Amino acid sequence: MLFQGALRKELGRSFAATLVVVLTIVLTMMLIRTLGQAARGTASPQDVVLLLGFAAMAHLPTMITLSLFVAVVLTLGRMYRDSEMAVWFTSGLSLARTVRPVLWTAAPGLVLVAVMVMLAWPWVNQQTLEVRERYSQRSDVARVAPGLFQTSSDGQRVFFIDRDSAESRQARNVFILAQERGKESVTTALSGTVLTQGPDRFAVLDRGQRNEFDAATGERALARFESYRVLMDQTQNVTSATLPPKALPTLDLLDKRSALNDGELCWRLGLFLGACNLTLLGIGLSPVNPRRGGNWNLVLALLSFVVYFNLINLTQSWVAGRRLSLEAALGGLHGPAFLCALALIWWRDHATSWSWPGLEAKPAGPATQGRT
Repeated sequence: MLFQGALRKELGRSFAATLVVVLTIVLTMMLIRTLGQAARGTASPQDVVLLLGFAAMAHLPTMITLSLFVAVVLTLGRMYRDSEMAVWFTSGLSLARTVRPVLWTAAPGLVLVAVMVMLAWPWVNQQTLEVRERYSQRSDVARVAPGLFQTSSDGQRVFFIDRDSAESRQARNVFILAQERGKESVTTALSGTVLTQGPDRFAVLDRGQRNEFDAATGERALARFESYRVLMDQTQNVTSATLPPKALPTLDLLDKRSALNDGELCWRLGLFLGACNLTLLGIGLSPVNPRRGGNWNLVLALLSFVVYFNLINLTQSWVAGRRLSLEAALGGLHGPAFLCALALIWWRDHATSWSWPGLEAKPAGPATQGRT
């Protein structure tokens, strides 16, 4: 059909353009955030691009949902402003006839949202946690950099070296500040070497001194040495911590039912259901009066998206806090939203008197158009 083909083509172009704009904005924000984390030392500078890619994949379902919603509102709104919809209504079509071509055009995006939320979302979160954990648990030797004060992984020691050799195993003008068992010690040495014995790493310091202060008794001790060993790293056989719910596969969330897992499952299912409902809601929010200026329908559409998305997050917290069950949260939010979207489309086709600022209901049926 000519109408469906024209609508699908324009809706596809509008979706692609909107997705590019949204993706650019989100990537810019994520880049600034990731660079800030790297500057604070919570993320590796070498992993900035990798973390940025993971962040883009994690936010892709939300960006696709927003792009679909905005594309539907903009496309149909443009057709109303250019009186194209009036021509189609006169030809015997109604606003409800746009539901099928819109859903067919949005189907690939909705399927991609489902795949990303159910499969890619937990994998991305798991990979991000592994990258951050690997960087936070890097050895104290790897933390040391020439000319910089670096803190050990346990936060009890501060290292400083003047410069090191090409092998990064030898250093000159070594400074170590340590706090252990209520005692503070300052160790300086002319040179130092990293020595590995079994699973442990030691810093072998040559020609230096150690100044120790006991905060409990107020005693001080000063010792000079020709050679002194300081434990730098100790290998610990620690099993990996339990993954948070957002990093668990969807099947694991279904098998291991708990409040936190149900909250995460509510968010994943809710995002997909919300994408479907918002696509339908965009059809009802798209009509505009061509005689009025402004884009009140787009403003109301964006406000509706923000409210709906926040309600999805709110139901997740309620389910995780055992205030709602998973079934009640999904049915209580997305069921009324689906009915509201259908009722709005029906009202656009049949209402003739009741109006809303900037969103006046116009009789869309061919019978009404024929009376004029």
